[in-house]
Amino acid sequence: MSSAQDPFYIVKEEIQESIDKLLSTFHQWERIPVETGEQVHLTKELLASCESIEWQVDELDKTISVAAKDPAWYGIDEVELDKRRRWTSTAHTQVSNVKKSVVAGKESNGTGTTNANGMRREMMRMSNPHQADRSNQYASQDNDDFISSESDRQLLLIRRQDEELDVLSASVERIGGVGLTIHEELLAQEKIIDELGSEMDSTSNRLDFVQKKVAMVMKKASAKGQIMMILFLVVLFIVLFVLVFLT
Repeated sequence: MSSAQDPFYIVKEEIQESIDKLLSTFHQWERIPVETGEQVHLTKELLASCESIEWQVDELDKTISVAAKDPAWYGIDEVELDKRRRWTSTAHTQVSNVKKSVVAGKESNGTGTTNANGMRREMMRMSNPHQADRSNQYASQDNDDFISSESDRQLLLIRRQDEELDVLSASVERIGGVGLTIHEELLAQEKIIDELGSEMDSTSNRLDFVQKKVAMVMKKASAKGQIMMILFLVVLFIVLFVLVFLT
């Protein structure tokens, strides 16, 4: 990317075009007779243009001040900063001279004409450094380095963010997998508990049935028969216990 695409030089070109137009209008204003309608109209136009250009140059000065706090971050050096400051200083002076000349106006005794001519020579003298600067600015490579470094820095930042997002996505997937596994384990445990409860209910019912039958037999049997029945029931209980809990 050439220096012509640098934000500073883009704004600078726009301001310089406004200054060139201002100077052209100022020269036209000098040739118009005093106290004519056209001169009054151009006077208002010149003053408004001066105010607008001064504000733009002030804003450009602010960006230079920001860059001066950390030139390495913006990829520029002190030479480039001094060159930019000189241009804004020249622009300020040109606009200020036009504004002063317009405000002062032309005096009928010729003093105003002499002042205007002197002002014109001063602005022409100050325009020459700008022309040299304008012809050399496109050869500067400092701004190419700045744009390139900024682009590389942004790409590196984007890659790091992508990597962090990939790591985060993998972590979320792992957590989701663990959660699903836990859910499946809980379902399996719940199923086992339900089956065990069903078996316990079935066993309890069978024991109740056997106890009732034993009670009926005990009432009918003799003492010897009761002892045999008790032994039988003990053996039966042991067998059932082994079948239910040990198999």
